[in-house]
Amino acid sequence: MHPYRIGFGEDAHRLQSGVPLMLGGMEIPDSPHGSTAHSDGDVLLHALSDALLAAFGLGDIGQYFPPSNPNYENLASQVILQTVQARIGDQVGRTEVVNVAGVVTLDRPKLGPYRVSMQRTLAELLETEPSHVGLSFKTSEGLATRHVQARVTVLMHAPDLAS
Repeated sequence: MHPYRIGFGEDAHRLQSGVPLMLGGMEIPDSPHGSTAHSDGDVLLHALSDALLAAFGLGDIGQYFPPSNPNYENLASQVILQTVQARIGDQVGRTEVVNVAGVVTLDRPKLGPYRVSMQRTLAELLETEPSHVGLSFKTSEGLATRHVQARVTVLMHAPDLAS
């Protein structure tokens, strides 16, 4: 089996005033709104978690954290990511992140000032270098002002799959 795997994940949530905006494992302090979600609504960590699961054919986060389950209400998305990483470790063995490419679409606030902090946070969560985490920020050009969306592609190396 080939030791490299690629996964893609995507997530989107409506925005609501008076709710903190969580993105990439951090709170965006100057946001006028946050995600309406069963968990903390971090679309970037949700898309990343789905991309990791997809890379190894292990489904999606909805299977492991169904929104119908009240035990997961307000769950921190970092817990979702850590659980996904543990599941992959159990199923596949040792893995390494080769590269993460993420795109977040949000009209406001502008996310550029948070790029380096977000890359560092994601790199720490993934146990990789910040240079292995690429982030792009887009606006919807006014087409979808009441939602936030993230798309993530990961390239993983799983040396145990090489045998």
